[in-house]
Formats: sequence, C-alpha cells, structure tokens
Amino acid sequence: MTFPKFSVHDDPGPSFAGLVESFGLAPDYSAVQPRPEDIVHGTTVVACTYADGVVIAGDRRATSGNLISHRNMRKVFPADRYSGVAIAGAAGPAVEMIKMFQLQLEHYEKIEGSHLSLEGKANQLSMMVRGNLQAAMAGMVVVPIFAGFDRRRDRGRVWAFDVTGGRYEEMNYVASGSGSLHARTVIKLGHRADQSREEAVDLVIKALFTAADDDSATGGPDPIRNIYPIVAAINADGYEEASEEEVSERFASYVQSIEGEA
Repeated sequence: MTFPKFSVHDDPGPSFAGLVESFGLAPDYSAVQPRPEDIVHGTTVVACTYADGVVIAGDRRATSGNLISHRNMRKVFPADRYSGVAIAGAAGPAVEMIKMFQLQLEHYEKIEGSHLSLEGKANQLSMMVRGNLQAAMAGMVVVPIFAGFDRRRDRGRVWAFDVTGGRYEEMNYVASGSGSLHARTVIKLGHRADQSREEAVDLVIKALFTAADDDSATGGPDPIRNIYPIVAAINADGYEEASEEEVSERFASYVQSIEGEA
C-alpha cells in the first residue's frame, strides 16, 4: 500500500477528518430532508465526577417519533483509554461521529507520537459537532457529552456541547438528551465532590431512572429483556464499563429503597 503524499499547503497533518475530506469521502447531508418521525434518536446521557475520576452513563432506548425503534442502543463509548463520549440526538450521524472521533484520536497519536490533551480532545469533538451543523439544520441534531480523566491535573472533567459546536466545561456534572432536565436535577441534588465510584454509579442510575419515569423517550431498566443502561468509570487506570450484573444489582437496590419509602 502506498501512502498518499500532500503538498505543504494541502497536508491535513494530524487531522483524520481532513485526511478523509481530501479523498472526498466526507458525508454530504446537503440534500437530505428527512421527516422527523423517520429519524432514530438516542435520548438521555449523563456524566458526573467523583473523587478519583468520572462516571458516564446512558439509557438504551432509541425512538422514532412516538415509536420505540430500539430498546438496546449503545450510547456510551470509549474515546480512548482515558476518555469517553456519550451521544444524544440523531443516532446515525451520532454513531458515525463517534467512530470518526475515535479514529481522529488514534490518528493524532500516530502522527504526533504523543497523546492529545483532554482539552484538545474536547476541542476535536467540538469541531466535529460544528461540522455536523448542516445536517442539524436538516433535523439530524447531534449533541454529545464528553468526559475523561485528566492525567495532568489528576482529576475527572466533563464537557457539554451545543448544536453549533460550542463546548462548555462543567464543574461536576453534565447531561444531554430529552430527559436531561430530570437527570441533571437528580445529580445536582445528590452530587458530592468526594463521593466514591460506587456512590457515583448509584447517582447516575438514580438520575436515569428518574428521567425514564418522567420522559417517555428515555428507557428505564428492563429486567424482562435484561437490558440496563451502560455505565462506565474513567480514572487513572483508564476507561472501564461496569458489568451488567453490577448495574442490575444497583438498580434493584434502588428500586427496593423506593418501595421502602412508599
């Protein structure tokens, strides 16, 4: 295989998106005008910091208009070893964006010989969201959240984005999607900077459960089909998803506590 050669003015450098565009392979949504009910949407995703890092989570439901189109959609992904991203909005462009983001971070590392800083990763994702603006105007909005462990500062950090690509670092927690208002309120009331990883997992589980209770587009725990939200912790040891058994047990424990209060 022969590697492509670029002139000084055309060299995309460490930008994988620029490399793809140079070959004319970037997706073009200029002629796309889908009906809102035809677009599959992912819904609620959340993240919050804890004493040793950050926890990121998302429900599994995807909707098309008033219909449940998927019950086990994955919305939480590792971006690299020390960061993760969760998607809300139009599922197709969102998943495509995440794959491109993962490749971008890997491509940068290979070209530059070093890892991109956590802020640099947030900037890269911001540019990808901005690049999706034309599709967003056609109804395919993608609004992710980004979280990771900053090895330079030795703590977890979280970012929110808007549809224009604006990025906003939040102090302790962030949420996106149709149930984000309910989820964010739960985390706001229960978050502590010194909480443990287990307490943070319990908090995001409670937030997603509350969002599902008040937002029809957010999926709650489904013990019949054995479907539970994806929950991952990111700390100095890297990205690690909680096992399905742990998440189901913590959901069961929370449900029992609610029943005890009733």
